[in-house]
Amino acid sequence: MARILLIEDDSTIAEGIVLGLKSHGMMVDWFGDAKQGELALQDGMFDAVLLDLTLPKGDGMTVLRNWRSKHIDTPVLIITARDAIANRVAGLNAGADDYLVKPFALDEVVARLQALMRRCQGRSQSEVRYGDVSYQPDNQQVFYQGNMVELTIKEVAILEQMLTHPKQIHSRASLEDKLYGWQQDIESNAIEVHIHHLRKKLGNDFILTKRGIGYYLNPAYNQR
Repeated sequence: MARILLIEDDSTIAEGIVLGLKSHGMMVDWFGDAKQGELALQDGMFDAVLLDLTLPKGDGMTVLRNWRSKHIDTPVLIITARDAIANRVAGLNAGADDYLVKPFALDEVVARLQALMRRCQGRSQSEVRYGDVSYQPDNQQVFYQGNMVELTIKEVAILEQMLTHPKQIHSRASLEDKLYGWQQDIESNAIEVHIHHLRKKLGNDFILTKRGIGYYLNPAYNQR
């Protein structure tokens, strides 16, 4: 499950985007001004950003430049009413990965976000494989030994995070940051429960535990 940062001051547009992206299996954190939005990306883990340019408490272009100056390379899709070619060029030169002029179709927003995330993760195809497990991010489908497996939204989010970073040990805190929004309550054993269910569905040795550090994919599993 992708986690998207939306920075947009128009509540009507923002609420439509939030509902639309959630219907495509994405989690969205929405902020309505430049200052809050800029800090959100510095403090949280997001897969992509939807950034308006005309914002209270600052300008989206300045926010973007500040992120890039701090070497924050999260993919950014600008969404704006500024349709002049000069504005598009300025946005891309400031570090944006894509530029979309309002009004736009939600399906195009989703498609562009998915393309940006695939590119960022080094994937040209809409599928990730690890041993007997394959995952299709665009439709959130998971297969084990060729058979579709039903996973919850949170289980998919953990699986996606681990598959796109297969050599990394994932701490409980980092997985919580990936799964939950800013104001959501988190049960103390939530991650452990999700990992337990993934092991039942994908094999007991699929995810291993590094005691006191976190969870990682079994390297031997990918060599089968």
